[in-house]
Amino acid sequence: MADIRQKAQEEKEKLINLRNDFYETEQGRQIQQKRSGVREFFKSIFNISDDQMSYDEIDKMMYENTIIHGPNMWILMMATFIASIGLNVNSTAVIIGAMLVSPLMSGIMTMGYALAVRDVSLLLRALGRFIVQVIISLVTSTLYFLISPLSEATSEMIARTSPTLWDVLIASFGGIAGAIGNTRNKKSNVIPGVAIATALMPPLCTAGYGIATLQSSFFLGAGYLFLINTMFISLATMIMTLIMRVPYHRMITKKGQKKINRIIFTVSLIVIIPSAFIGARTVYDSVLSANVTRYLNEQFSFDNTTVVKTETDNRERTIAVSLVGNTIPQETIEKLEDLLGDYGLENFTLKVTQNSFIIPDDGENGDRVTMAIQEKTINDMQALIDERNAKIDELEKSLEDYQNATTSSEAATQLSKKAESVFTYLSDIYCGVLSSADGEYIQMTATSERKLTDEEKETIENYLKAESGEERAVLVISEPKSKKTK
Repeated sequence: MADIRQKAQEEKEKLINLRNDFYETEQGRQIQQKRSGVREFFKSIFNISDDQMSYDEIDKMMYENTIIHGPNMWILMMATFIASIGLNVNSTAVIIGAMLVSPLMSGIMTMGYALAVRDVSLLLRALGRFIVQVIISLVTSTLYFLISPLSEATSEMIARTSPTLWDVLIASFGGIAGAIGNTRNKKSNVIPGVAIATALMPPLCTAGYGIATLQSSFFLGAGYLFLINTMFISLATMIMTLIMRVPYHRMITKKGQKKINRIIFTVSLIVIIPSAFIGARTVYDSVLSANVTRYLNEQFSFDNTTVVKTETDNRERTIAVSLVGNTIPQETIEKLEDLLGDYGLENFTLKVTQNSFIIPDDGENGDRVTMAIQEKTINDMQALIDERNAKIDELEKSLEDYQNATTSSEAATQLSKKAESVFTYLSDIYCGVLSSADGEYIQMTATSERKLTDEEKETIENYLKAESGEERAVLVISEPKSKKTK
């Protein structure tokens, strides 16, 4: 066993010597130089210490952030008013302006810095300043919403009441960016950008709206979002401070630091869990909504039938569809129900309402309902008009046939009377227009008192053609039988 280890060691030393000999050659030196250049390139790209303030300068800045300045508090109140007005009138641009003005970010980052350098006194001072700022903001926003004539919750307010795991990630990444940008000698627009992305002021003002209107859901939801942003900006700052190797102030023992770390971990876990559940629920609802939209777009496409309203209840697992136009057969509806499983909606029930009275919603959906009802009314009226026109055409044709028949009958009667006066040797004359496979023709039936010659018959046929206007004439004349010779 010892011999094997010795041989392995000898082989290793040979390889090392070969590598060293190779790097002493011109080709080896070029390769080593290239590797060093690549290493330096990536080091320069990801060097977090580039343009970093000195540790003393960072300490001085953080201590400055813990001092309560009167002008800063006035700026905070004005930012609160601006944010509250923006939320009240549903103006995104105004809300963004308030986030840029607000001085809340500095105190939050100082708390994370104090945790990283183990300075309890700095942490307490930053926490005290932050609590004062939160109280001022809540009081200011509550007073505004108490006197504001606009009491309805806007979409901007509602958007701040359902924090998710994505808000945790946004706050964490924003805190990292803020910690890096705040400790550079050359200041940039990082801090304003982080203030906009993490949205500290809007949820705080929405919580004030909840207090003013006595709506706990707004206060708790917005307060939770504010807590998430505050905690994870602070934790991200703490992590980046440790990465930048800022020296400890050593005002906390190792045992005390471990205790603080356990508290931070526990609180962070408690804060994350509800947001994770809310985020999972949001993803699930988004997937269901996409499946329902795809199902409706692909399956509810009919000629002369319009979908005017749809409602999906994820809790009750129902999809309600209101149709206007031609009635869809029950067999088709049953087939549509069978297709729900193909879209991941097997637990849902389809409810179809056709051509019933619908109360239209405001906006675009109401316009669709109105247009669809008007279109159906026009189509129904057009169908009724077409049906009545067809009936009128049928009656007119019957009338025309009757009139033609009546006219023909009268003309035949007149022709019969006239023929009696012309051909005195004929009696019991009846004339009429008949039809055959060859077309219409005039026919005369009569009784003759004598045997007619061929010339007489031809004369009668020509007379009938001339008087009736027909091209063909047929004679049916009863003549006396010729006497047989003995």
